[in-house]
Amino acid sequence: MHTATSGVADHFAEDEAEALRKVRNVIENLGPRTLAPAAGAEPEDPHYDAEELLSIVPEDNRTPVDVRELIARIVDGSRFHEFKPRYGTTLVCGFARVHGHLVGIVANNGILFSESSLKGAHFVQLCGQRKVPLIFLQNITGFMVGREYEAGGIAKDGAKLVTAVSCVDVPKFTVIVGGSHGAGNYGMCGRAYDPRFLFMWPNARISVMGGPQAADVLATIKQDQRAREGSEPMNEEEVEAYRAPILAKYEEEGSPYYSTARLWDDGVIDPRDTRDVLGLCLAAARNGPAPEKGYGIFRM
Repeated sequence: MHTATSGVADHFAEDEAEALRKVRNVIENLGPRTLAPAAGAEPEDPHYDAEELLSIVPEDNRTPVDVRELIARIVDGSRFHEFKPRYGTTLVCGFARVHGHLVGIVANNGILFSESSLKGAHFVQLCGQRKVPLIFLQNITGFMVGREYEAGGIAKDGAKLVTAVSCVDVPKFTVIVGGSHGAGNYGMCGRAYDPRFLFMWPNARISVMGGPQAADVLATIKQDQRAREGSEPMNEEEVEAYRAPILAKYEEEGSPYYSTARLWDDGVIDPRDTRDVLGLCLAAARNGPAPEKGYGIFRM
């Protein structure tokens, strides 16, 4: 219950041997930040080929993909020490190394709920306390909406994640690997939240909401307007004709090339180059200033 429902416990072990392995992994990621011209460990190639990223990433961003498959092809040795893996499962958080640099990874695995938002806020603060750089892998449609979730406090829980991301003072790096829509862009360290570098994959899309969703909303508003005016509702062909220019606009302006042409990011990169690009960025930011915190972690 406490690893999956309440979130009070961070890790679950089936037996003593597994518990000891998890403790060793936790201790491995505890040490204080050290200033040095090189990474803290020898770089190690991932066990999985980066070429496989091209077949894992779907053409349609609405097609789900387990983000752990992407992480396994980016981090050293494909080793990833996941934080609270049974709680808030639509947000994957954990420690890994990229070209020898210790990093905290925050990656989307679905829409953000209250549990995943609280888990993300806790992990971001943890990385801030330990002076561990953060990598955000964005593929997000936004925060969950609906009466049940609004009553459950999704707005304030989402705000905790956004606050943690905006206030943490370690180097942040963002890669948009799929969609970046709505307030999810804020919680996952979009451009306004001051990442040192922000990159996009060629399949990425960025907008307030997805094109089909925007077209449906505007078509519904148009139908309601016609009803108030006493006009005949649009038939199916008219609805499709009304939606077409909206979809075309979102397709054009949501493109990563539209974004990068306006300097909203730092470049469109080949997914296979992600590991090397992040390694260069981490090396550049390694010895930057890191102010000391005057308070502990607010456990979420």
